[in-house]
Amino acid sequence: MLKKVNSKIIVVGIILLISTWFFLGSNKVKNVLAVSGTYDNLKVFTEVLSLIEANYVEDVKSEDLINGSIKGMLRTLDPHSSYMTPDIYKEVQVETEGEFGGLGIEITIKNEILTVVAPIEDTPADRAGLKPNDKVLKIGGESTKDMSIMEAVKKMRGKEGTKVIITIMRDGFEEPKDFEIVRDIIKVKSVKHQIMDETVGYIKIKSFAKNTSEELDAALKSVTKNPIIGLILDLRNDPGGLLNQAVEVCNRFIEKGQLIVYTKGKREEQNLKFSSSGRNPYLDFPMIVLVNAGSASASEIVAGALQDLKRAVVLGTTTFGKGSVQTIIPLSDGSALRLTTAKYYTPKGRLIQGKGIAPDIIIEEPVLTAKTTTGHPESPTIVREKDLKNHLKGDEGTPEDEKKQPVEIKGKTGEEDPQLERAVSLLKSWNLFKQTKGGTK
Repeated sequence: MLKKVNSKIIVVGIILLISTWFFLGSNKVKNVLAVSGTYDNLKVFTEVLSLIEANYVEDVKSEDLINGSIKGMLRTLDPHSSYMTPDIYKEVQVETEGEFGGLGIEITIKNEILTVVAPIEDTPADRAGLKPNDKVLKIGGESTKDMSIMEAVKKMRGKEGTKVIITIMRDGFEEPKDFEIVRDIIKVKSVKHQIMDETVGYIKIKSFAKNTSEELDAALKSVTKNPIIGLILDLRNDPGGLLNQAVEVCNRFIEKGQLIVYTKGKREEQNLKFSSSGRNPYLDFPMIVLVNAGSASASEIVAGALQDLKRAVVLGTTTFGKGSVQTIIPLSDGSALRLTTAKYYTPKGRLIQGKGIAPDIIIEEPVLTAKTTTGHPESPTIVREKDLKNHLKGDEGTPEDEKKQPVEIKGKTGEEDPQLERAVSLLKSWNLFKQTKGGTK
């Protein structure tokens, strides 16, 4: 169940959009046209609309013109603000339930091109071979040029078992390639776990869906059935999910009353704080949190909170940097406005937006270099929030932003997953040090 705050349902990220949403009733929005010049500008708008309708070479629908104007207006803001037609708005409401027919792909817009952030593990997109940073040129034969994220989401969604062709351009491709993908029910089973080296607990959260905290409880019960020397919480390539679930995840590991995250916006009601309840905490073992450029929104909130509160060491590479809040405002015709209204901050006042969470220990991921048309290797470009057009600048925050430089450790040759392997090694080393005469017990 979503956490209700002043009749708002707060959502951080969602599987396809890497976003943070507030849902508001339309009666909460004030119509304000008091800004000098607003009425004059509206007069010009109506003049243009009338001239197009009267003089354009072909008949046009005023509805299409107005919808296009609204979309264009929102495009001048940040990449996460957008207009949703009634059918797209319905798709969003379906998505928050954590189960839908689709491909399982996280997308964004970079340099005005629809771009893959990452395919979700064990989904049709993942099995078809889509990769991070793939450029989506066409969906079902239709060009994605000037297509919004929400429009792309709608086109990729569909009934289970139906097919859609996604045209991809990738570093190393000489020409675009078509990927035929069969849609499936995307069930957001977000947590998996195992024991590594017999003594280290490993839990991966793939997204923050409505049942994540319940799945986490089961995973924690399983990995702590026998004593463990430490826990690895893997948030790599986790695009986000529900805010209340991010808070609940933190609740398992930190003491009661600790600030987890807070928001700051233009209006007073947008300034909110979320603190730990202390429910069922696991405090008796060291933790390492794994992150990378695909860790966004809710996963950044968890990593930032556990880092600030000295509950875990964060290892990997700097996160995506999606730290803004979008408010979903229903409109009278069944459409909705998705508007950025606030920013997220860690307990120590660090701004996530545009900056991300810097790890305590940097260990780069192994990357498979593609070859250009000339045959020379070329490293794929990593996409982060700061790379998106019109992104909100991360120029705020407390001096805590200026934290000490992280330790950089090179992975060993031959390691399949140097970040995970190093995390296991560090926890085992820490356990050995504890057992020495000078160690802490």
